[in-house]
Amino acid sequence: MNAAAIPRTSLVRSDLRTLALSALGGALEFYDFIIFVFFTNAIGQLFFPPDTPDWLRQLQAFGLFAAGYLARPLGGILMAHFGDRSGRKRMFTLSVFMMAIPTLLIGLLPTWASIGYAAPLALLGLRILQGAAVGGEVPGAWTFVAEHVPDRRVGFACGTLTAGLTAGILLGSLIATAINTHFSADEVLAFGWRIPFLVGGVFGFLAVFLRRLLSETPVFEEMRRRHELVRGLPLKVVLAGYGRAVVFSMLLTWLLTAAIVVVILMTPTLIQKLFAIAPARALAANSVATLFLSIGCVVFGVLADRIGALRALKIGCVALLLATYALYLGLARMPDALFALYAVAGFCVGVVGVIPVLLVRAFPPPVRFSGISFAYNVAYAIFGGLTPLFVTVLMKVQPLAPAHYVAALCVLGVVVAFATRRTAIA
Repeated sequence: MNAAAIPRTSLVRSDLRTLALSALGGALEFYDFIIFVFFTNAIGQLFFPPDTPDWLRQLQAFGLFAAGYLARPLGGILMAHFGDRSGRKRMFTLSVFMMAIPTLLIGLLPTWASIGYAAPLALLGLRILQGAAVGGEVPGAWTFVAEHVPDRRVGFACGTLTAGLTAGILLGSLIATAINTHFSADEVLAFGWRIPFLVGGVFGFLAVFLRRLLSETPVFEEMRRRHELVRGLPLKVVLAGYGRAVVFSMLLTWLLTAAIVVVILMTPTLIQKLFAIAPARALAANSVATLFLSIGCVVFGVLADRIGALRALKIGCVALLLATYALYLGLARMPDALFALYAVAGFCVGVVGVIPVLLVRAFPPPVRFSGISFAYNVAYAIFGGLTPLFVTVLMKVQPLAPAHYVAALCVLGVVVAFATRRTAIA
């Protein structure tokens, strides 16, 4: 199930331009989606009744953040439907536009003090729109870049695009740090929290402009020319004929969520509690890890092109397992090695750059967007939402639960790779 029968074996200038603009647009859109989590404290204070207990206010704010994840499957499935029927580029551009509008509106939204309960309800609606947008963005982006490049460069393309998405997380972290450094706590509550959202809205419209410069994928154009576009509901075709590919893709997405959610998103908070590391130092180390994650995505993508995606996946899973244990066990003995240990772990999380290569090849072009979108978004909504709760509960009886959880999913990744090594997915 190759991405396309493109005779070229090397990247040309138009391919590099497509990758650069796609990765930049993905970074800007992911920034828009993730910036919310860095200001949950301020949002909790401003959008809920002032007499709400602190723990409940924090829980409600994180609930609003989680709503974006729950909306991902619906948005992803709808956008993938039209992406398979009427074109990848249209949905690729629409997803970033759908993200820019609610991000800008969040920055302009009146708070509880002005409109009461309408404030959190409006914020919930805007987060749902953001979730729907990102649900179409990630599968659409992987499909778009993979269908633009020669088959032997799909790993580099998907790794580069995934690096762009993770760079959006880093951008959000840096801007949040800058806001909290240059403004006092009262100033952040008064107006500072709005700045990242307003900037994000502008970023989003810039990404829309950049994506309008891109062209439709050669694979889709060829299918349209030959009248080979899927008829009926693409998702129905996927579920009826590609159930094995769906399960395969969902298992790999589970691995992806474990790596990103636990190692990148949860670890800064966890190591503060486990090893008494100062918050500022933990967040700074997290920025370094995220930078190395972006580098790792490209490296593992190139490795997939050189030795095959399944072999690269097995190597990456073993490396991630070892690096995660090294991080958690190493900090207990050598807390001064935080930056080095976290950088290595972040780089190994870059194995997630191999996963989109396998997802792209798991489905044929006529239903590729819908197949990836359904499997990825449903799995991410389930495992991405449950992972923090599951790991937190396990930590009550086993402090190394985060490392054990990631290790278990790495083993699963190796098992999946061996189980599928003789299939067309390989």
